[in-house]
Amino acid sequence: MLTPSLQDYLEEIYRLSIKSDEIRVSDIAEVLEVSLPSVVKALHKLNSRGYILYQPYEPVKLTEKGIREGKYLVQRNQLLKDFLRVLKTNSDIEKEAESMEHYLSLSTIQAIEKFYHFMKDNPDIQDRYDVYLQKTNENYIFEND
Repeated sequence: MLTPSLQDYLEEIYRLSIKSDEIRVSDIAEVLEVSLPSVVKALHKLNSRGYILYQPYEPVKLTEKGIREGKYLVQRNQLLKDFLRVLKTNSDIEKEAESMEHYLSLSTIQAIEKFYHFMKDNPDIQDRYDVYLQKTNENYIFEND
């Protein structure tokens, strides 16, 4: 299992791979706003675990394992952002999804995915929820019996 930090690296490497055939250490450092030595350290770990192929001064390449996991990480992030939009949260959706994604189990992610698709497949329920939000000014915090 990858640490949250390594997940972030792999997720961004996958995103970069969609845009370009050549991914450089400097590209990753720029996107994640981290130092070059931090990127190199993470790349060595991802390389040793079989997610990427990395040699110093060479472009980073994703392995099949890295492509599968990277795609999952990007889709998970998008799902959580979409879920938060359905909920109509007032939070910073990007930051909130980033905070959530590393700590939810696969089972919870699957449940969120089912709920999201349920709401999208049932716009009348989404509309009722939206109306409910407009009608109530209450910000419940566990005191609604």
